[in-house]
Order: sequence, then C-alpha cells, then structure tokens
Amino acid sequence: MSENVNKANRTFTDRARDAVQSFGLPRMIIAVFLLVLFIAAPFVGADFWTQVTNLFNRFSWNAVLVLAMVPMVHSGCGLNFGLPLGIISGLLGATLSIEWGFTGLASFVMAVLIATPFALLFGVGYGWLLNKIKGGEMMIATYVGFSSVSFMCMMWLLLPYHKPDMVWGLAGKGLRTTISLEGYYAGVLSRFLQIQIGKLVIPTGALLVFALLAFLMWAFLHTKTGTAMTAVGSNPTFARAAGINIDRTRMLSVVMSTWLAAVGILMYEQGFGFIQLYMAPFNMALPAVSAILIGGASVNKASIANVIIGTILFQGIVTMTPTVMNSMIHMDISEVIRIIVSNGMILYALTRRTEATR
Repeated sequence: MSENVNKANRTFTDRARDAVQSFGLPRMIIAVFLLVLFIAAPFVGADFWTQVTNLFNRFSWNAVLVLAMVPMVHSGCGLNFGLPLGIISGLLGATLSIEWGFTGLASFVMAVLIATPFALLFGVGYGWLLNKIKGGEMMIATYVGFSSVSFMCMMWLLLPYHKPDMVWGLAGKGLRTTISLEGYYAGVLSRFLQIQIGKLVIPTGALLVFALLAFLMWAFLHTKTGTAMTAVGSNPTFARAAGINIDRTRMLSVVMSTWLAAVGILMYEQGFGFIQLYMAPFNMALPAVSAILIGGASVNKASIANVIIGTILFQGIVTMTPTVMNSMIHMDISEVIRIIVSNGMILYALTRRTEATR
C-alpha cells in the first residue's frame, strides 16, 4: 500500500516538474507575480475589474504586432527588429485613408488595403537585404528599423497631405505628431460585439480579429509552404537538399511579417484612438520581441501559444505594476515605474533569447 502511495506521489511530483519545465520556470515566476498583483489590487485601492479590462485592451492592441514575429522566426531570419518598417506601412495606410475622406469602419478597411502594397514593397526590399547578409539578420534589421523611422520623420513633413485634421494649423502642411482618430476608426473593432459586465469590458471585435489572424498563421505553418519555411529555419542544408528555394522562402516570411506589422499598428491605433508619427515607432519592436521571448519562443522557434502567453505576461506586468505601486505608496510615479518595468522586462527577455519551451 505504501509503495503505491509513494509511486503516486512520485508520479505527481514528476508531472509537476515536467509541467514547470515545459512552461518554463522564468515564465512561471512572472505568471505568479502577475497573479499576486491582481490579488493585491483590491487591497491597495485599485479596482480589480478595471485592471482586467486594461489587460484585455492592451492584449488586443499589441497581440498582432507580436504575431508578426512568428514568420521570420520560423524561416531562420531571427527576431524582427525591423518591425518599424511594417509599422510605417500601416501609418501610410492610416494617414492616406483619412486624407481621402474615409470614415468609420470603411476608414479602417481602406487603411489595411492601402497599407498592403506598401508592406509588400517594403517587405520585398527588406527580405532582399536580409538574404544578402545571412547570419547577421537581427543586427541589420535593427538599423533598418531605426533608419526607416528617421527617414520618415522628414517625409511626414514633406509629403503633400492637406486634410485639416492632420496637418499643422498655421503652416497648413506637414503632419502633426499626434492625430486623433475620433470620427474615423477609433474603437471600430473594440466596440464591435463588445461585452460589458459592470466594470469589465471585453473588446470582442479586436480579439476576434487577432484570433482570425492567429488561426490563419497556424494553418499556414501546417501547409506545404509553411512546413518548407520551418525547414529553412531549422536546417537550411536539409531544406536546400530537398529542393526548397531558401531565399524565396525567407523573403516570403519577411513580407508576411511586414504586412502583419502594418495590420498590427492599425489594430493598436483603433484601440488607442490616436495615430502617433515621427519618432513614435522607434522602439516599438522591443516590446514585441520581448513579449514573444517571454512567451517561450527562441530565435528559431515560435508558436501561437508563445504569442498569447508572452503578450499577456508582458502587458500584464507593464500595466499592473505601476497601478499597484502607485496605490500602495500614494504617489504618481506611474511613468517612472512603467519605464523601469518595461525596460527591465525587455532586458530580461533578450537574455533568454536562446531558450524555447518544449
């Protein structure tokens, strides 16, 4: 009898150890810390359901940007530090949609349609460059992202926009730093089929759009082309021997990532309610990279589960820590805490970049 009990205990212990190892001890610690913050919130005066709503909102804003990392990771191009290139495509789609007078849901749909050719064009050029410097993709991608943002700082002033809602009032030309989307597509997805129970608000429409894109990505990775893309990232020598065109497959992954980044920034804007130009996209790749790494991805392996888990953990910690700390010490230092926590999470994630959950 005692032997059976000991065997059952060992089995439970082994299962628990395997579960922790599979999920990852660092992710387990972050998840427990996030849970502690949610439990502590009501006791320090922060409304629990408001914080849950904030987490839902921030997840819906950022999840597609994190999803944009998956294709390039699978093809062996590494983490997409050139994400601002796709973001710029989305910003061009957004501003041109407003310039041409579209409003409501039509303005969002047109922004996606207008951003698509820019994303394809930029993605092909970006992919061609990465194919030329195999092995140094992430370093070059960082320069591509930073330089494209700096270049567009000049173009936002020079491009012939005339819409009064966007241009500087006195000069009559050059786009403003921040453009309100009120009357255009602010909240157009978040309010669609929105569920509200007391103070809990769920942006159902935005979550459904992410779920659709995530499903399509999952389905693509299980097609012949998706399997070939994974093979290129896992073993280029085997992929070449199997007759796979490595450069073309890598370029396809870069184009997909760039297009998802364009859609991702539009998702972010509709929830946030504003378009932010000039230097705003400069560091947007770092939170997305950090989220997918914290979710359990590595530089050559990523899954939809990594995207979901990483986005929840990263955005949850960044959202909850300043709120709980402010309520505890009764001082408004939320921005300072947010910067410390977010950059600390980014630093931590980059040190874990070779790990991956099994």
